[in-house]
Amino acid sequence: MKVHLIDGTYELFRSFYGPPPKKAPDGREVGATIGLLRSMLVLIADSQVTHLAVAFDHVVESFRNELYSGYKTGAGIDPDLRGQFELAEQAVEALGIVVWPMVEFEADDAIATAAARFQGDPTVEQIVICSPDKDLAQMVRGDRVVCWDRRRAIIYDAAEVVEKYGVEPASIPDWLALVGDKADGIPGIPAWGAKSAATMLTQFHHIEDFPDDISKWGMTAGRARRLADNLSAQKDEALLYRRLTTLRIDVPLAESLDELAWRGAKPALRKLCAELGAGDIPDRVPHWIPE
Repeated sequence: MKVHLIDGTYELFRSFYGPPPKKAPDGREVGATIGLLRSMLVLIADSQVTHLAVAFDHVVESFRNELYSGYKTGAGIDPDLRGQFELAEQAVEALGIVVWPMVEFEADDAIATAAARFQGDPTVEQIVICSPDKDLAQMVRGDRVVCWDRRRAIIYDAAEVVEKYGVEPASIPDWLALVGDKADGIPGIPAWGAKSAATMLTQFHHIEDFPDDISKWGMTAGRARRLADNLSAQKDEALLYRRLTTLRIDVPLAESLDELAWRGAKPALRKLCAELGAGDIPDRVPHWIPE
C-alpha cells in the first residue's frame, strides 16, 4: 500500500488564493473549504490512495515561537481565510479522512512523525508526502518516502531533492538555516546563498562539520573567508535556525496504520455541504460509511 500524508494548511491556502471566493447561504466565506474538499475528492478517487491523513496548523504559532521571536505567526492572514481553519478540519473529518490538528507542533511535524513511524512497515510500499514545502524535503528517503507537488505534478525522490536544492535530504535543515526561509521568518546567515550552502553541505553535510581550515572549503580564499567570518559571528544563530527548520518526529499521533484507511465519508458530510452551499459534493463521494 501507499500512505498519503497531506499538508492541509497548504491545501487550504491554495484553495483560498486559487478559485474565486464563495459564500455559504449564511454569508460566511467558505470557498477555501469547498476547494479543499474537492481536492481531497480528486485524491481519494485514485485507486492507489487507500491510507491517508491530513495535518493542519490548528493555530499558526507553535513551540518554535518560544525559541525564536522572529518565527512566523498568524499576523497578516486574511480573516476570511483564518475563519476557515476549524471549518476545514471539520469538513475533511466528515469526509472520513483522519485529521491531525496541531497546536504545540506544526502540521509538518505531524507529517514527519507519521513518515518516520510508517516507513519501516513491511506492508507500506511508499509514503507520499503531498506538499511542495521545502521543509518536508528533509523527510525524503530514496524513493520510499517522496514529496509530491500535486499542483505541478512533480514527485521528488532523493535524487530530485539533490537536483532541486543541491543537497541530500538530511542536509535540508542546515541548508535552510544558512540560506534562510522567508516564509518561516528564518533570516539565514549574511552572504550565504543557495549555491555556497550547497557547495559546503555536499562536502561536509552539516554546519558543525565545516572545517576551520578554509583552504579545504573548495572555493576562492576571499569568498571562503567572507562566508567563514559571517558564520563564525552568527554560529549560535545558525544552529538555532537549524533547530527551527528540523522537523520533529515525536508528535503524539494516536492512529495506527490501519486507522488511516479511508472507508468512506460520514453522514455528517451531507449536512455540512448543505450548510456550505455545496450540494454537489456528496454526489461525487464514491463511498459512504453506513449510518
